[in-house]
Amino acid sequence: MTKIGLLSDTHGYWDEKYLHYFESCDEIWHAGDIGSLEVAAKLAEFRTFRAVYGNIDGQNIRQLYPQVNRFTVDGAEVLIKHIGGYPGNYDSSIRGSIMVNPPKLFISGHSHILKVKYDKTLGMLHINPGAAGISGFHKTRTLVRFVIDNGTFKDLEVIELAD
Repeated sequence: MTKIGLLSDTHGYWDEKYLHYFESCDEIWHAGDIGSLEVAAKLAEFRTFRAVYGNIDGQNIRQLYPQVNRFTVDGAEVLIKHIGGYPGNYDSSIRGSIMVNPPKLFISGHSHILKVKYDKTLGMLHINPGAAGISGFHKTRTLVRFVIDNGTFKDLEVIELAD
């Protein structure tokens, strides 16, 4: 059993609440638009950290984190890409890969819109954790926590970060 803390679109904004809410997590995943090496470093010092770069991230972040991150945790194959779309409207840059070899979990960011949706056609869960930073049009900053247990997902929690 592995507990995951998931966030996206911090845009360089640091909030100590990230560590508070991810205290019980084994790993922290960032779905892009990290915005600064300092944010990535603080999260990586705290827990095992996996991330992808987003469209606003500079070369310093792109050198450390891939555009697409595909890996397996606790029996579940995961694919993370910042600009990825969602079930029924996947981004053209990832659609082919997902259709040919769908992971069990596809995570994207970019939209700043929290969305959790199951793709019945591909047998794949999609999560966009919304935006944890303060830059953008979103009104509520969000994080997500969930558990992966032997290839299944459970105990998903949405956390709203009050300012």
